[in-house]
Amino acid sequence: MTQESNQPLYSQIANQLRDNIRSGKWLEGQRIPTEMELCDIYHVSRITIRKAIEELEQENLLIREKAKGTFVNYYSPEKTNHLTLIKSFTQEMKEQGKIASTMQVTVSKIVADHNIANQLKIAPGEDVLCLKRTRGSDDEFLAHFITYIPYRFDFSLEAKNYYGSFYEYLASFNISPTKQSEYIEAISANTHLQQILKVKNNEPILKRVRFTTDITHNFNEYTECYYIGSKYKYYLEFSD
Repeated sequence: MTQESNQPLYSQIANQLRDNIRSGKWLEGQRIPTEMELCDIYHVSRITIRKAIEELEQENLLIREKAKGTFVNYYSPEKTNHLTLIKSFTQEMKEQGKIASTMQVTVSKIVADHNIANQLKIAPGEDVLCLKRTRGSDDEFLAHFITYIPYRFDFSLEAKNYYGSFYEYLASFNISPTKQSEYIEAISANTHLQQILKVKNNEPILKRVRFTTDITHNFNEYTECYYIGSKYKYYLEFSD
């Protein structure tokens, strides 16, 4: 782990542990790794891990059982079994009568750290494609996306290939995610997001973290989406 902005290290780890619960990676009633195992995963001290766990205990996401370990709490308010319809940003804009546009794209091949490896269900050190896109409509900035997927030799590393719909691009490789889980929270724009989205200090941001899976091709996607709260409406669709 490395220090990010002004957020304490234990809080960064708490966010990642919280993601494991919200995404369904850690199920209700499941025992999580021990403090020492988490120390090895995140390369931090036991005190840091303990403070992260205590933060989730206060939120009733985790519960300690003496001599047994720490478990994901049952009936957690953060946990949901609802799955939303998987849509691309392009499709979302079309349904709102708008035309999606991509202002900036960067794509690179990186090495998976422990957090990204956990989210993508791969081994740390494996190659990952990291795609960063700033998107909007009618030349208006709306969102910034950071997407991680396991790298394949036939995935392009040229930005020009990612200005359209990402899911349409995946479909060209016969990859069609059909399972999705996600969570949404409100945050304030940090300095980095202010520069990218051209917003003012402490502008409300809608952070949407998405996990999608194509079970047939053993494919997983992990994306962090940052929307300008005053310009974006998020719609949910549920199937019976």
